[in-house]
Amino acid sequence: MQTEKDAEFVGAALDAGLRAPRFSSPPSSEEFAASIEPKNVPAVFRGVLKGSAASSRWDPLHGGLDYLLEKVGPDVAVEAMMSNTGHVFYGDLRSHERVSIPFSTFMHSCKSHLGHLSAASDPSKDNGIGKESTCSEEMCPASSENSEQLYLAQVSILNTESKDRCSLEVLKEDIQEPIFLKGKSFSSINFWMSRAHMRSSTHYDPHHNLLCVMAGCKKVTLWSPSASPFLYPMPVYGEASNHSGVSIEEPDYSCYPKAKYMKEYSERVILNSGDALFIPEGWYHQVDSDDLTIAINFWWKSNIMTEMLEHMDAYYLRRIMRRLVDTEMNKITQNSSFSRSERHSGFQSTDEASRGSQQFNQVKNSDTSDKKSALLQSLKPCTLQALYELMSLVHDSVEPVDQNDIAECASQDTSMCQSNERRKTAADDSSPLENDPVAKIILPVEPLELRSMLLAMVHTFPRTLEGLVLKILGPTGAEILTRKFDEMDQRSTPEEQAEFYKIFYSAFDDQYAAMDALLNRKELFSFQVFQSVLDQYVRVHVDRPS
Repeated sequence: MQTEKDAEFVGAALDAGLRAPRFSSPPSSEEFAASIEPKNVPAVFRGVLKGSAASSRWDPLHGGLDYLLEKVGPDVAVEAMMSNTGHVFYGDLRSHERVSIPFSTFMHSCKSHLGHLSAASDPSKDNGIGKESTCSEEMCPASSENSEQLYLAQVSILNTESKDRCSLEVLKEDIQEPIFLKGKSFSSINFWMSRAHMRSSTHYDPHHNLLCVMAGCKKVTLWSPSASPFLYPMPVYGEASNHSGVSIEEPDYSCYPKAKYMKEYSERVILNSGDALFIPEGWYHQVDSDDLTIAINFWWKSNIMTEMLEHMDAYYLRRIMRRLVDTEMNKITQNSSFSRSERHSGFQSTDEASRGSQQFNQVKNSDTSDKKSALLQSLKPCTLQALYELMSLVHDSVEPVDQNDIAECASQDTSMCQSNERRKTAADDSSPLENDPVAKIILPVEPLELRSMLLAMVHTFPRTLEGLVLKILGPTGAEILTRKFDEMDQRSTPEEQAEFYKIFYSAFDDQYAAMDALLNRKELFSFQVFQSVLDQYVRVHVDRPS
C-alpha cells in the first residue's frame, strides 16, 4: 500500500499531523480499524470504487440517468432540498426547505440539463459526453442563473436509526461497501445528487463518514475541530448547531473577524469518480459539487461515541475542561520562552548545568561573609539584569512588609483573600503574561540560573525577596516560578533540592505564609485560565455575533 505524493494541501497553518494521507490502494479492514480510523484524521482513497456496479451503472455520461429511472421506478417520491440562496445550500432552515418530488421528475430534469450541456459544446469538438469527467480547480463555476435549485441530499438507501421507509432502498443492490469498511455497523447509507453545480455550507457530522463519488467530482474543504474559533459554529443549542455561521460566498469579516484565517487552517481534497474520503466525526467540511455529480456516503458511530455512557458525561466534561485548561496554561507559561531565552542566552547545556551544581555546592560550603560576593559574581550578566529589574519592581511598588498584614491574610479563608482579584480577573480580557511584570522577568531565565539568583537574594536582599513573593508576585508569576522549581528539581540531586528549599524559605519570617502565597496564586492562575477557556467556549459555541 502506498500513499500518493500529491498533497493538494492549502494552508500551512494546519498541523502536519492532521493532513489527510492519500492511499492509492485500499487498506484492509484490520489496518483501517487499527491505524487510520483511531487517529480521527481524514484520509483519501483513490479509485477504490472504480468498476463497482454503482459507479458503472449510475454514470450520467453513460446512460446512468435512464438506468436510475428504470431501477427506482416512476412512482417513488424523494425529499429534496430547495435552496432560496441560489446554488448554495445552507443548513439553516431559513435558507432552504425540504420538498417532496417524484424521483423521476428530478431524473428528467437532469436529462434536460445534460442535453443543454451537450448543445452548449462546440459540435466540431469532443463535448465530453460518453467520457468520464475529471474535476479541476477551474471546474464547478460559482455562478448560477437559477434563483432556486434542487439537490438530492441525504436521501436514505439504508437507515438503521429510523423506522421510516428508505426511499431509495432498491439502490442498495448496486452498492458494495469498500473492503476496509467490512464489518462496520452502519447508521445509514445515503444518496446525494446535484443537477447543476452546487455548494454545501460548512458543517460537521456527529458520525464517522465515508464519502464516495460515483460520478462527476466533488471538491471538499476540511477543517479540524480545533479550527472552530475561525468558523463560528452556530449556537450549540440551535437547530443548525453543526453548521458554521459564516457565509461561504460573502463572509462578513466585520462580524466574523477570525474567519479571514479560515483558509490557512483548511485542506482541500478533490474527489473524482471512484474516489472516497474518510471524514471523521466533528471535522468541518464544505463541499462543491460539479454538474450531475452522484455520491453515496456511509455513516457509522465512532468507538468513542459508542462506548460513551450517559452516566459518565459529567466526568468526561470535567476531563475535557481540565485538558483544555492545561493546554492553555502551557501556552501562556511557555509564550515566547525560546526566543526570549535565546535573547538572554539563558539556555544551559549539560556542562553548564554541571557547573551550576558546582557553584551551588561552593556557595553552600563557603563562609557567610563570602556568600554574598560568591553568589553575585556567579550570576550571568542577563541574570544580574533580571535581578536588578525585580529589585526595582519591588522597591517601586511596595512598602516594607508588615508581618501583621501577612499573618492576617494567611489566616483568612483563601476564597475571601482572592475574591476581589478573581472578580477583576474575570473582567480582564488581556494576556495574563502581559499583566504580570514578575512573570515577564523570570520567564526567560534558565532554571538553574534562577536558582542562583534566588539564593543571592536570600543572602543579600532577603526583605526584597520576601516582598516579591508576598506582595508583588501575581498568579502568572507564581505559576511560572513553581514550574521553574520543577525544572530545577529535574536537574538537581535530592540533596541539592532539599538544601535549596531550606535556604529559600529561610528568608521568610513565616515560611507557611510564603508557601500559602505561592499555592493560592497558582490556584488563582488556574482559575483565570479556566475562566478564559469557559468564556472562549461560550463565545465560540453558544453566543451569536452581535
